[in-house]
Amino acid sequence: MNKSMFEEKWKLIRGEINTRWSLMVEYDLVKVDKAEVKFDKFVTMLQVKYGYTRQQAREEIAKLWSEYESNHRTKN
Repeated sequence: MNKSMFEEKWKLIRGEINTRWSLMVEYDLVKVDKAEVKFDKFVTMLQVKYGYTRQQAREEIAKLWSEYESNHRTKN
């Protein structure tokens, strides 16, 4: 998942975040909502809260999106 796709799909992704990252609270998500570049802000927050490298954070976001797509593709 690249930055532009993340920006486009943020509202969908946002609803799935707490199931994967329980340390992300509403206050954190609001910070991402307000960020100029949501992807970078979210990656940084994953690094801080979970100790991921930037690459690990990007990979985890990609996994989340992949799971979201497969779950919603089968329901439609």
